Amino acid sequence: MSENRLDTAAIATRYQKAWFAETAQRARDGQPIALVNADAPHEVLRAMGIPYVVNQWWASIISAKRLGPASLERLVALGLPDFSQQYDAIPLGAQDLPVEQRAWGGLPEPAFAIAERSGDVTQKIFELWGEREGTETFLLSRTGADPVPSAWWEKVPHDWEDAFGADRLDLLQAEIEELVTWLSERTGRTLDRDRLAQIMDLGNQQVEWNRRTRDLIATARPTPVLVNDTMPAVMVPQWHRGTQWAVDTARALHDEVAHRIDEGVAVCADERRRLMWVGRGLWSDLDMYRRFHEEFGAVFVWSMYLAIAADGYPRYGDDPVRALAARFVGFTDQLYVPPWSAQWYVKEALAHGVDGVVHLVADDTPGAGFISEALEAEGIPVLEIRANNADSRSSGSARIPERIEEFLRERVPARA
Repeated sequence: MSENRLDTAAIATRYQKAWFAETAQRARDGQPIALVNADAPHEVLRAMGIPYVVNQWWASIISAKRLGPASLERLVALGLPDFSQQYDAIPLGAQDLPVEQRAWGGLPEPAFAIAERSGDVTQKIFELWGEREGTETFLLSRTGADPVPSAWWEKVPHDWEDAFGADRLDLLQAEIEELVTWLSERTGRTLDRDRLAQIMDLGNQQVEWNRRTRDLIATARPTPVLVNDTMPAVMVPQWHRGTQWAVDTARALHDEVAHRIDEGVAVCADERRRLMWVGRGLWSDLDMYRRFHEEFGAVFVWSMYLAIAADGYPRYGDDPVRALAARFVGFTDQLYVPPWSAQWYVKEALAHGVDGVVHLVADDTPGAGFISEALEAEGIPVLEIRANNADSRSSGSARIPERIEEFLRERVPARA
């Protein structure tokens, strides 16, 4: 088994750490920064020159530094619950940790907190951010689709008007325009729509490299890369979507993966079982993904991060604001809402030739059972584990490694 990390992952991680230090210093010098959820239209902030930190990425750093429990205890001290949507809530608790305990020196107080109203809890978390001194909150609407298009991944890049419907797009486009006005009133900055069009184009170029990389890994036997390596190699550039650096890094990842395949690199030389991880990354224990190589020849070949980067983001169109609305209006549907999500996970499982699926179910994914049923209907065994990915207390109680071992022994036979 190769223990070598992807160069692209290491480079991206170093870049992100330096970027965060620079951004934090700019904020401490008085420049406004934003805290945004992953489902917010980041491209507007980039076009207006407002640095932003993604809430879920920041939660992953806090969790990886083993600061999740301490951050959740701070929420309890404030009279808030610590048992629901911890992934979204951990950064709020981390703000009140002693300075010496904060990950990477801590996040300076953001001027803006921006999210989609994807549920009551997320909305409340971001409303609480807006009650902190110096921070204001802007919330965007969450809508649903009826009817749902089949094989959405083929339709949404160009035919997004038909895929999502004009009513949903009209609403989000209008709210993005409201967000632009709201930010302009507070910063004095205006939106350069030609610049936004360039950012959208760079984002689409990045997606195209991600798609080529995803397709390479899907057909490669044996698997040339670890999923806990592709996660940072994809997600760090994702949060810099719309920059030339992100495009170049996505291309570098592709080229490195292709080279590994050409060289016959295998992360597990005796690959006998191919696994899919459905759900958010287990940031508090990323080494878990490698624990099943030696005894079971079981390799995680898929996580949602590269796959949704390949299928979820491309939007081509002449009006950059409406195309941006199309990028985010159905984002939650694609990942979490059946039949959108179930069809996509089945498509990805078949393309990658997986033998079993580990499905980490969070408390804010109520349609998860339909995803598992759809995969089982294709003859793919599924292990459902209910736990929060960023809360090590929750994942520890769920006995994740032990249950995966049982699953492999009892339901996932080794390939001949």
